Amino acid sequence: MPSYAQVAAINGTSGHEGRSEKMEHGYDLVGKAIDQYPPGKPYSTSIVEVPITCERKPYIPQEHDALIDAGTARATIAPSKESPNGTTEGDWAKNHSHQTVVQQHAAYWDSDNDGIIWPQDTYRGCRNWGWNPVLAGLATFIINVNLSYPTCPGFMPDPFFRIYLARMHKDKHGSDSMSFDNEGRFIPSRFEDFFAKYDRGNKGGLDVWDLLRAHKGQRMAFDFFGWSASFLEWLATYLLLWPEDGVLRKEDVRRVFDGSIFQWKADEHLAKKRRSQYQRQRNGGLQSRLF
Repeated sequence: MPSYAQVAAINGTSGHEGRSEKMEHGYDLVGKAIDQYPPGKPYSTSIVEVPITCERKPYIPQEHDALIDAGTARATIAPSKESPNGTTEGDWAKNHSHQTVVQQHAAYWDSDNDGIIWPQDTYRGCRNWGWNPVLAGLATFIINVNLSYPTCPGFMPDPFFRIYLARMHKDKHGSDSMSFDNEGRFIPSRFEDFFAKYDRGNKGGLDVWDLLRAHKGQRMAFDFFGWSASFLEWLATYLLLWPEDGVLRKEDVRRVFDGSIFQWKADEHLAKKRRSQYQRQRNGGLQSRLF
């Protein structure tokens, strides 16, 4: 007897009309599943009897997608349909090929490359984005106090709340986008799923309402730590990117995952600060000449 996949992938015909004899045989085997979404595929991702599966449609690879093997976790790059080779600007992927993606995500705070993130490293990194001392201090407290212990080399907690990059994968938590696996690799299909499910209107990104729906949709039962961690992570991402139109762009979020955007935002803030200082000095010089 032929399998479901053999009979369901014959063509993209949907509905009872126009079915070939083999499609009719497939219908006898698995029922109307061969007529469900997506058409022409030997499986269903949505059924009308369970509306949530129709509302949140997952990413479905297309024949000519540049992103290959989307379900296979990548150790060193964070690719998407739009950036199938990950972040290539500034040779980011090449220069960080010795780190997993989750280690790259945190590498910005390890400015001296010793593999350890001290609380002062976290604070300094947040201040370099232009965050005020209170916000930077709060972020430092939340990050280092909560993420230090799982990365410690032994059973005893670190008295200085340091985070060790070598065991950064141990900080993985639930109720998030699930784009990282338990070893710190990046799973492109999970990342694409997140945007396919929650980007209403195909804006190419997520607004505040999309993020709230995503937070609710990704929550796991009784995962209180994961709920709060995920909320704070997306809040920090929004504060960092602060999009003018309120939409977090998919490419910017992807670069948050691999950490390549963090130094770019710090450099951007520094450039703005220097321009502002130059303008003040120029205006001050003008006033002194006038008076």
